[in-house]
Amino acid sequence: MNIVLNISIVILTFLLMEFIAWATHKYVMHGFLWNLHKDHHEVNKNKIIENNDAFFLIFAIPGAVFMILGSTLLFVGIGITLYGFAYFIIHEIFIHQRIKLFKRTTLTYFKAIRKAHRVHHKSRVKENGKCFGMLIVPLKFWKEAKAQL
Repeated sequence: MNIVLNISIVILTFLLMEFIAWATHKYVMHGFLWNLHKDHHEVNKNKIIENNDAFFLIFAIPGAVFMILGSTLLFVGIGITLYGFAYFIIHEIFIHQRIKLFKRTTLTYFKAIRKAHRVHHKSRVKENGKCFGMLIVPLKFWKEAKAQL
């Protein structure tokens, strides 16, 4: 395979992961695996590890398996793994500040991400959730973030 095709597979997989993550968050994490996810919606600043952290392994397994299987699946696995890395940086570090970095930003996109995530966390129950994605932010949060500049 040529390098352009391999890079395209990685990028396409990364982009598709946003939609897979959205659906998994809405229908699995706020569905039948709510018991693992609900502590993520509880206010507990002293908790270092959450039950929700089990999803790290659940999401890492397909990427690792695809990379081990190799061939074209190697590049699918790389795309999944890169999305997982982006998720860790944006969700765990930037949004939830589990590692105290990137506290302030003047970038509209990142302010919009924080606003959308705050709306998601307003609900402490599995029903009636909003904003299940991570990288694709509804336009209204872009507008709100831009208005704050």
